[in-house]
Amino acid sequence: MSLSHRFIGLMATLVLVTGCQVADDTLFPSLSGEDPSGAPASADAAVAGNDVIVVAPLSDAGMGLPTINASNYGNTGTVVSQKIRDIAGELQVLQSAVGQNSSAYSSQLARAEENAQRYYATIAAITSRLQIGTTPGNPILVSQYNVAQTQLDQLMSDVSTFNTLGAAIASNAATSAYISNAIDATLRLSGAVEEDHRQLNELQDVNNRTVVGIETQWSAINAVVERQTGYVNVERTRMTQLATAISNGRLYGPALAEYGTQQAPPALTGDAALTGRQPLVVIRFDREDIPFQDPLYQAASAALQRKPDAIFDLVAVSPAGGSAGEVALASTNAKRNAEDVLRVLSNMGLPADRVTLSATTSYHAAVNEVRIFVR
Repeated sequence: MSLSHRFIGLMATLVLVTGCQVADDTLFPSLSGEDPSGAPASADAAVAGNDVIVVAPLSDAGMGLPTINASNYGNTGTVVSQKIRDIAGELQVLQSAVGQNSSAYSSQLARAEENAQRYYATIAAITSRLQIGTTPGNPILVSQYNVAQTQLDQLMSDVSTFNTLGAAIASNAATSAYISNAIDATLRLSGAVEEDHRQLNELQDVNNRTVVGIETQWSAINAVVERQTGYVNVERTRMTQLATAISNGRLYGPALAEYGTQQAPPALTGDAALTGRQPLVVIRFDREDIPFQDPLYQAASAALQRKPDAIFDLVAVSPAGGSAGEVALASTNAKRNAEDVLRVLSNMGLPADRVTLSATTSYHAAVNEVRIFVR
């Protein structure tokens, strides 16, 4: 089996209330509006592990390959000489395309690296400002965030460009397979002289060596696309977390998604969601704009550090007392509160499959609450 055929085959609880207490006796800030304690995470920690993604070196694929001059082939005057001349012309065109793809790869690699460096510079400016503390929704940071979002979109556009180049390389592989088949068929024709076979064997050797260059290009493109795609996906999660940090004027720690993962079991419902369980966090919505985000992040991250495969059950609890209309209204509001808490956890990077959502009523609840349990 020729190299070109082989290559084608390869492609096939805190209880957070107005004077709250933490499960396992850890004191935690109140949700009454006091500033939460604890030093903010460093800017370096926020971007740890995010080296410039486009680091694959440019191979010499397509460069330094044996080149041919088609006019030097098919000159014996035999009945097969014209076919030899046609094959040599096609191989010469293929080699030119391989060289062009190598140059395009080099240029795109440089552009992608520059785009990644600009993105990192913007993120570093945002995180350093958040580290020392700033005002919630600082318009300067909002503007920088929008720039970073555009830069991140450009990194994904770079992936598309690499994919387009990969399609061209795959087309070259198909062409090389066609040339190999044509050479084999021509070798079987009658009416050839020894010089014809010598030229055909030489063309087959050049074609096989060209396939090695195409394989190298293909491997390099695949490596860059895989790394760049994975990087952009991770950074989109980080950008969501960063948006929450800008909104609150302070930097959170690592994204909650960085902890272990596990598929969440079904949510508990009704009394089963509350009976005999110690909540990690209780958020009482007894007024507007409860500042629960920072304490919630600290509690969730601490729980995940103790138990990386933890599942979080969010239970919307509404008072059971009152008229039927009052109970229904309270239940609706409690569910909306729970959805807000879920949205905040999602923005902090907690995967959806780590959280369950349910609702119940309780005669022990004086106001709407969201209780968060860990299992």
